Amino acid sequence: MTSEKRTVLVAGVGMIPFGKPGKSPPYEEMGSAAIRLALGDAGVSFQQVEQAYAGYVYGDSCAGQKVIYKAGMSGIPIVNVNNNCSTGSTALYLARQAVQSGAAECALAVGFEQMVPGALGQIFSDRASPFEDFDATCAELIDVDLPLALRYFGGAGKLHMERYGTTLADFAKVRAKASRHASRNPLSVLKNVLTEEEVLASPVLWPGVMTRLMACPPTCGAASAVLVSPDFAKRHGLNPAVRIAAQAMTTDRPNTFNSRDMINLVGSDMTKRAAAAVYETAGVGPDDIDVVELHDCFAHNEVITYEALGLCEPGGAQRFIADGDNTYGGKFVTNPSGGLLSKGHPLGATGLAQCYELSHQLRGSADQRQVDNVRFALQHNIGLGGACVVTLYERAT
Repeated sequence: MTSEKRTVLVAGVGMIPFGKPGKSPPYEEMGSAAIRLALGDAGVSFQQVEQAYAGYVYGDSCAGQKVIYKAGMSGIPIVNVNNNCSTGSTALYLARQAVQSGAAECALAVGFEQMVPGALGQIFSDRASPFEDFDATCAELIDVDLPLALRYFGGAGKLHMERYGTTLADFAKVRAKASRHASRNPLSVLKNVLTEEEVLASPVLWPGVMTRLMACPPTCGAASAVLVSPDFAKRHGLNPAVRIAAQAMTTDRPNTFNSRDMINLVGSDMTKRAAAAVYETAGVGPDDIDVVELHDCFAHNEVITYEALGLCEPGGAQRFIADGDNTYGGKFVTNPSGGLLSKGHPLGATGLAQCYELSHQLRGSADQRQVDNVRFALQHNIGLGGACVVTLYERAT
């Protein structure tokens, strides 16, 4: 949980268009472009940045320096971060800590990923996998031969169906909603609008549980954010509109494995604890939230996360979807960017892309995606293995 030492402002954000593997520039070009956009948006120079945090999953050590050096070389501390799919938010978390603690007045977070087509897999086969304990638990609970991520999140979705009566059509509605939102986002990798029927008719990955369009696509891309103290913003005439009201990071507890529950195995318990910490710190509740960017790597995880974040009660996701409370005109506009399902999911960049979207929502500059009268915006980013970061942003002016 954050301390109350001082406020941290999001002074600038930058994001490049996300693309399919093989059709995007190299990682160092994507990452440095996002940095330059964030610096330009903030109105600061690289020489004013005191610390930088670079997030990526697939890359050699010090890839962060390779990216950042193309934007500037001033000898500042650069920290490379890898927390699987929550990597971008972890970089943001560390940059926020640096500014809030007083270690820096201006800190940079950047996330980037150069991915390859196909399902995610283990890179180092000569040593124990970080997923060894997760795989063992999953194998006891799910008897199906499928790629790792599909097995985990499909298994969690299957349990939700069995426990609460959720249907395949509910997941299809979530995916169709994502496509409608992404069609308004020029930076999304997928902009075609899908119907619920088209999602259901796409190739089956797991009979009765998942079709191909319910999974996010491998994506390349980059995003960045500049965080500053209020004093720094005032001295340099920066936009003070977006502040981080609260932020929390959680990791697994024994319950992840001991509960013998696929929903907990994919991070629901981490999400609940992180969200509770953020709500307590900020003195707000779920009903105060106006817009949400959450980790919809699969449509199934979006459904599970509605409940974990407290947007609806346990077992209430089906009604939540049916009532349209996850889109424009409903209670919480969820993933106005198109989310991971349509905007794309370059692992290291995802958390900072969420920050980009919510910062623009709070500024009122989200164009066709703009949600009316946004005061509080909630971000949820999760990585198996595991780490969850939940961030609450508030319109400061």
